[in-house]
Amino acid sequence: MSDNEWSDPRLPDRMEWSQPHHEPPPSRGRALLAAAVVVLVLLAAGGLAWRLMSNRGTPVAEPSAAPVPSPQQTAPPCPDPKLRVAAAPEIAPVIEQAAATLSKAGQRCSEVQVQAVEPGLVLAAKPQPDVWVPSSSGWLAIAKAQGRTWATSGTPLAWSPLVIAGPEAISTLFAPEGKTSWSGLMQAAVQERLPAVRMSDPTVTTTGLLGVYALNQATAKVTPDAGIAKLQALTLRSRLENAAVDQAEIFRQMAAESDSNTASYDVGVFPTTEQQLTTYQKTEHRVRMSGSAPADVQVDADYPYASRKGAPADLVKRLRAAITTESVTGAGFRVAATKGALRPPADVRLLLGPAKQWSDYKAVAFQVLLLIDASGSMNEKITDRAGRTATKASLLRESGAAAAQLFGAETSIGMWYFGTSRASEPAHTEEVSFGRITDATDGKSRRLQLAAKIGSYRPVATAGTPLYQTVLDGVDEMRGRVKPNTATVVVVLTDGADGGTRFTMTNADFLKKLTAGVDPARPVPVIAVGYGPDANMPALQGMAKATGGRTIAATNPADLASGIAQAFLAAHATS
Repeated sequence: MSDNEWSDPRLPDRMEWSQPHHEPPPSRGRALLAAAVVVLVLLAAGGLAWRLMSNRGTPVAEPSAAPVPSPQQTAPPCPDPKLRVAAAPEIAPVIEQAAATLSKAGQRCSEVQVQAVEPGLVLAAKPQPDVWVPSSSGWLAIAKAQGRTWATSGTPLAWSPLVIAGPEAISTLFAPEGKTSWSGLMQAAVQERLPAVRMSDPTVTTTGLLGVYALNQATAKVTPDAGIAKLQALTLRSRLENAAVDQAEIFRQMAAESDSNTASYDVGVFPTTEQQLTTYQKTEHRVRMSGSAPADVQVDADYPYASRKGAPADLVKRLRAAITTESVTGAGFRVAATKGALRPPADVRLLLGPAKQWSDYKAVAFQVLLLIDASGSMNEKITDRAGRTATKASLLRESGAAAAQLFGAETSIGMWYFGTSRASEPAHTEEVSFGRITDATDGKSRRLQLAAKIGSYRPVATAGTPLYQTVLDGVDEMRGRVKPNTATVVVVLTDGADGGTRFTMTNADFLKKLTAGVDPARPVPVIAVGYGPDANMPALQGMAKATGGRTIAATNPADLASGIAQAFLAAHATS
């Protein structure tokens, strides 16, 4: 993993550390007038840097306009702090309180500077702080994968379980009988029983990082096929109202609301920590919130105290000792891990993989034509990841039914099958007419029609594979539907090579026809999924390259669902 893989373009190039100090004593003379101007410039720059680094954390007050102080009111600027601390926004006040106790009476400048910064932003910041208190030990593992090692001191300072929360007015929708679950949240979102679901960015925040991890673990518990479990987890991503919500902002919004119905639609349901929910509940607000830890998979935010090599060891130790159990519990944190809660995985890829996939999803106006191979080879028997004997077709039915739920309301879709057993038959048949996925025809939404058709998918044993002709026809069909600000793609899934029909042509002839039809003003990328070891991957790579698309190899038929998930993400990333 490269150092800049999770860099954020919104960050300044360097982390600036403004120095807090007490009110300065009266000056002795006018010789410090120039120093006063310098102080004002430094303070203004420091305030700007503080706001930039805190815009994903706790609110920071805007500096008020003030007259230029007289020379008698100025003092030399404070030196750089000896110890720079970055802490997750919710625990930063506890660290600041401890840091204040290290200053001697009357001391104007503090040796310790604490900034409230979301963990993912610290990863990308320069310079790195001396002490880091992220909201999960998982961030230290991610930092290590980037080549940055942090030494922890003792057990974590605090713990706080993740909860699913929302306005009390809709609690029966996301917490029936007072209990929440990740699987229940996903189902409620898919069935549109919730006004809105929001999550924070998993590449920046702990609620996002651990929330996505827990959701994937929850789907894996009830689904033997890992690829299908991944598809189900991504289903919630496709339904999110906001996938990069600012956690502090959402609580500020709730605090400002006066009507519970308005809050239910404006704020909706979201994962947070018990500490953040409890802190909100302790204060009287007109709109009350409720929530609980998901019953299917529980995870804790933990707050390790970590220092980098070269940090002033004595000051690091003194600050750690100044953080008391009373201050931690008083702020709403726990002092022990939740019994039965999952710990961050030892393999950091298990955190990064789902988070990166989640973050890479792109909600766009989306038009897709699915081309599904219905030739006889799809009836071949295989062994799936759970060790079950199945056929390629049965895996497609199972994976496709899960995939049908992934497409968001902004999607327009159609589906063809291709495979002919008689010379008189066409190269392909339309199984689901093209249109908006939420529109109803014959009393049933197109999404339900898609799921039903895939569920009844039965390849013809004697059918050949008119792959090339179907792709040419599909691209031509979708080229006529291209419109501005909309991704228009063709997704083709096949387990073999073109042949066995009257439409058979050479790869050279196919590419010549395909390339001749390419129109830069009306791009239609082909996303080609090669299913099984017999798929003609060079041919699929050729059609993807000619159209600006992508090729995905599901060499092991048991990996079909993962291949479909990749195709889905690739299609949504096309713009």
